[in-house]
Amino acid sequence: MTSQNPVFIPGPTNIPESIRKACDIGTLDHRSPAFARLFKPAVAGVRRVLNMGDAGEVIILPSTGTGGWEAAISNTLSPGDTVLAARFGMFSHRWIDMCQRHGLNVEIIETPWGQGAPHAAIEAALRADSAHKIKVVLATHNETATGVMSDISAIRRAMDAAGHPAMLFVDGVSSIGCVPFDMAGWGVDIAVAGSQKGFMLPAGLAILGVSPKALAAMETATLPRCFFDFKDMIRTNAAGGYPYTPAVGLIAGLARAIELLEDEGLDRVYARHRRLSEGVRRAIAAWGMKPCAVSPDLHSQTVTAVVVPEGCNGTDLVQLAAQKYDVAFGVGLGEVAGKVFRIGHLGSLTDVMVLSGLAAAEMCMADLGWPIKLGSGVAAAQDYYRLNAG
Repeated sequence: MTSQNPVFIPGPTNIPESIRKACDIGTLDHRSPAFARLFKPAVAGVRRVLNMGDAGEVIILPSTGTGGWEAAISNTLSPGDTVLAARFGMFSHRWIDMCQRHGLNVEIIETPWGQGAPHAAIEAALRADSAHKIKVVLATHNETATGVMSDISAIRRAMDAAGHPAMLFVDGVSSIGCVPFDMAGWGVDIAVAGSQKGFMLPAGLAILGVSPKALAAMETATLPRCFFDFKDMIRTNAAGGYPYTPAVGLIAGLARAIELLEDEGLDRVYARHRRLSEGVRRAIAAWGMKPCAVSPDLHSQTVTAVVVPEGCNGTDLVQLAAQKYDVAFGVGLGEVAGKVFRIGHLGSLTDVMVLSGLAAAEMCMADLGWPIKLGSGVAAAQDYYRLNAG
């Protein structure tokens, strides 16, 4: 009966029934007007969720967020180009690794895990680059390994203060659709999302917003690309089609997902995620534990990495939850493996659903002999949710 329990991992997230039904369509000619009628509303909706305005292009690839990042760099950069990135979690590390594999020169700002993107260090690195060799600043908006959400607007201010012309690429895979994202206002040149997080779909779509500046960079970029070539996508998308076979069912689901988000109201969606995350943190405090994020301004609204007590192993809790209670939490990754377990609170979740996850976590702690009073965290979250009901 596992399918009856919601998941509490930071993606893939729970899929609402109406989105599953929207994806479940018969074979459709993807070169027909019928496909264009599905595709165009999805593109327009993504533009609204990203706050792109009228400028730039939306690119929807049959891939994942990782493929979206590969498309971002391969369409805009050339071998030997320099990019600037801070490493402060597993996913910022993976983007750095990807760039290095593509023959790019990566200037890395090493940052302790649990902290966010170091705005001052980014500004200093850009000021020191008087020759403007740095072509792109890479930023992970929400680092799911540590439950840290960085301030993208502060990174843009740092770039502007340095007077540097670099582009800004943002990994918004586990933030877009869950928290406010202002692509135009923050001066983001490429934003990358994935279908399986805030959009509440199965994995399979990389969703990108691309600014005019990034589109211009395509004209001189020489990294190889074929399947991910933006030019092919833009040319065929204009007529409502694809240069190859698209993920028709997922695109139909994406259009429905945006309908759900906008029916709820994006402001209410964002408020719900703030409320859910705060209730989880109240529960953690009642357990006598703390988040991995080092300060409240860094607390993620989509996932919390819970630092486990000394002598305990977070992976044990995740494994027991899956084996005994059919409940999925996230393990610690990289430098925090075993030191944390992760509670995802994004996508299709409610207060009541989150309470069930907190109760399951408490049962696992008690089963493992951790110092826990059953019901303590649940009660703390209940008190918060009762007084802050959506």
